[in-house]
Amino acid sequence: MPIVFARSTTIHAHPSYIDSGIKHVRDIVMPALADIEGCLGLSLLIDRGSGRCIATSSWRDEDALRAGEGVVRMLRDEAARMFHAATEVSQWEIAVMHRDHHATRGACCRVTWVELEPDRLDRGVDMWKMAALPRMEELEGFCSASLMVDRATGRGVSSLTFDSAQTMESNKDHVDAIRAEVTHAAGAKVLDTGEFELAIAHLHVPELA
Repeated sequence: MPIVFARSTTIHAHPSYIDSGIKHVRDIVMPALADIEGCLGLSLLIDRGSGRCIATSSWRDEDALRAGEGVVRMLRDEAARMFHAATEVSQWEIAVMHRDHHATRGACCRVTWVELEPDRLDRGVDMWKMAALPRMEELEGFCSASLMVDRATGRGVSSLTFDSAQTMESNKDHVDAIRAEVTHAAGAKVLDTGEFELAIAHLHVPELA
């Protein structure tokens, strides 16, 4: 199975600049990324309350990820100016990507950041696939789920997409219970969680489950 990589940029924006930032990403960043060999698309998550925004680009392999760094850095700096924000960059291996159907307008995401011992990472990924994913698929409004990992640090981030804010909220207790059970069994520590609007959904990663 091919290893697909991702680069995520967390933007701490002032809420008043979010809409102009989204427009910039859609009109400028996306077309520029589409011209880079090996880029598999872009997604943008938005939390209008806190101003935290996460742009994630996906890449066919590690060589493509590295080859696009120069252009991506320029695009990132320009986007940061549009959002009037500082940025933080992370690189990931996409361990799991599963879609029931493609997201449509109004979709929202529950995101969880975790950490565990690097030598337990593969076991944690397997547990997420076998114990968490089948149960999440059964939730009303389930759209897709992904898990990205950083093997060097033992960190991971999972994203669970629902068709709407309403279905995301109605499943909150179920998702919390699944997360608590699986992270405990895997020996993982939850670092952070967040709820986001899926403002741009063009991350064309193949099925990896």
